[in-house]
Amino acid sequence: MSPLSIALNLLWIVLGGLAMAIAWVIAGLILAVTIIGLPWTRAAFVLAAYHLAPFGRTIIRRDRIDGAPTLGTGPFGFIGNVIWLVLAGWWLALAHLAIAVPYAISIIGLPFAWAHLKLAGAALCPIGMTIVPTDDPLPQPYRQGRR
Repeated sequence: MSPLSIALNLLWIVLGGLAMAIAWVIAGLILAVTIIGLPWTRAAFVLAAYHLAPFGRTIIRRDRIDGAPTLGTGPFGFIGNVIWLVLAGWWLALAHLAIAVPYAISIIGLPFAWAHLKLAGAALCPIGMTIVPTDDPLPQPYRQGRR
C-alpha cells in the first residue's frame, strides 16, 4: 500500500471510518444471531473491513478471483443481493451518496467523496464480494488462466 493510501486511511478512520466499521461489525453480529440473517453476515464483515481502510483496496466479485461461481456469486447470491437491496442496500447507498456530496463540494474532500461512492456501490449488493489491493485487482492465480 502506498504512503498516500496509508495517510488517507488514517484520516478516514479519524473522520468516521472506524465508527462505520464498528457499526458494520455490530450489524454482522446481529445478523449472525438471527439465524435468518446468516447469508448477510459475511457480507457485513467484508464491508466492515472495507470501511476500515477503503484507500488502496477495491471490492470485486469472488468469482473473478476463483474463476468459478461460488455460493455467494451464484443464484443464491443473486437472490440474497435482491433481498438486501430491497431491505437495506438502497438506503445505505443513498446515505453514502448524501455524505459524498459535501465532501465533493469541499474539493479537499474529493478522495473521501470517491471512497463513499465506492462504498455506496458495495452497499447495494455486498453478497459474493471480496476485497483486493487496488494495484493488484486480479490476484495471480486468475491472471495465469486458472479457472
